[in-house]
Formats: sequence, C-alpha cells, structure tokens
Amino acid sequence: MNKYVFLFLVLFITFSSALPIQVTTIESEYRLPNVISQPLIKLLGETCYVSLLEEFHLTDVPCVKLAISKGLGLGIVVGGAIVKIPQIITIIRHGSAKGLSLTSFLLETTAYEIVLMYNTRQNNPFSTYGEVLFMTVQNILICLLIVNYESNNKKMIGIIILGFASGIFFLFMIPSWMMALLYAAQIPIGLASKIPQIRINYINRSTGQLSVFAVLNYFAGTTARAFTTWTELDDPVMLGGNLLASVLNGILVFQLVIYWDTRTLPKAD
Repeated sequence: MNKYVFLFLVLFITFSSALPIQVTTIESEYRLPNVISQPLIKLLGETCYVSLLEEFHLTDVPCVKLAISKGLGLGIVVGGAIVKIPQIITIIRHGSAKGLSLTSFLLETTAYEIVLMYNTRQNNPFSTYGEVLFMTVQNILICLLIVNYESNNKKMIGIIILGFASGIFFLFMIPSWMMALLYAAQIPIGLASKIPQIRINYINRSTGQLSVFAVLNYFAGTTARAFTTWTELDDPVMLGGNLLASVLNGILVFQLVIYWDTRTLPKAD
C-alpha cells in the first residue's frame, strides 16, 4: 500500500511540474506603479498626469498650474487641520482668552459653516475647501474657551453648541437657491469677522493672546486659496472673497509686527 501511495505522489509531482502555471500579474501601464500612479491620476486627471509625469512636458502651463494648485490645496487642508491648535494651546496654557474677540470668532465660524455646506452640496473637490471643516471645529472650541474664561454666563456654552449644530442642520435642509444667497452673504460676514479683532488690537495697541502661528497661516492660507480658486473654479465671488480675506489677514500680520513688544492683555468683548 505504501508503494502505491509513494508512486501516486511521484506521478502527482511530476505531472504538476509539467503543467503550465499561469501567474496573473497586474502591470501598470504607466512608469510609476499603480499604488502611486492611480492617486495622482485622480488628483491631476489622466491628461495632466501623462503630460507631466510620463512625458515630462514641464512647459505644459495649464497642467503645471493645476499641479501647483492641487499641491497648495492639499497643503492648505493639512495646515487647516492644525492652524488653530496653537491658539487653543495658548488660551489653555495661560488660562485666559483676553485680547480675543468673541464676536470675531462667532462671525467667522458662521461664515465657515456656510462655506462648508455650500461646497459639500456643490460636490466641489475636497482640496478646494477641506481646511474649512477643520477650522470650523477648532473655531467652535475657541468660542467655548473664550466664554469659559472671560464670561460669567456659562449658559452661553450650551447656547453656542446648540446654535452651531442647528446651523449645520438648517444649511443642509434649505433649497439650493437659498444656499447660494447665503454663500454670497457669508463673504461680508467672513470679512466683517476680522474687523472686531483688528479694532481691539488697534485700541489696546496689543494683540493679546492672538496666536502668531494662526495669523500667519490665515494670511498664507487665504492667499494660496485665492490662487487655487482662480485656477480650479470659475467662481469670481469666491475669488473676490478670498482676495479680500487675504488683505484683512495681512492687516492682522502687520499689527502683530508693530505691536510685538506691547502685548498687554485687555478684556475680551
């Protein structure tokens, strides 16, 4: 019996080695492997991917502009995820939100919510607005910290949370035409949100607990966002809003410079 088993095994191995074994391999049709090429194609589109990374046509101006815009957009989104963290840390470390305008942050967060829901409903690329999601969450936390440290009315914390949550639900439910109107309205709201902080800085000749990192990133982010909007979206309203926001953030940067040595801590409004 053992001889038959042994013979069977020998025959099986012999015939198995003689049979053709088909190994299926998926080769990329591009220079780079699929794990790299496919995400880049989704980011740049196949035409620009081939032009820039396959054929190395670095003089293809439209594709170069698109690649720069996409890179800036992703950088802004990543920056938006951390841009206000130093401000939050500064408030908690000092146990104070003096010199920060609650009005500014409330208006800014309202504008952010409108921008976030407008772009979500328009199915715009996440790289053109993604930072707004992170900054909205961080702004809400800053508003709560300002109330916690600078207000005697702690009920305001619940009111702020309920107000922003209701705002998201409202913006999700309203018709498209109303959403478009609110998006146009958020531009002056967002711009106006900078005015109280600029005013407080000017009156007190100090930027208080205002985060240098956050302000510099605001300025860089809105300037870069103006470029990505100009490159990727045909939306003059959004472009104009980003340009004006860049100017106002530039004023805050200027105030940081001139008031650098006089950082007193006035009472928040």
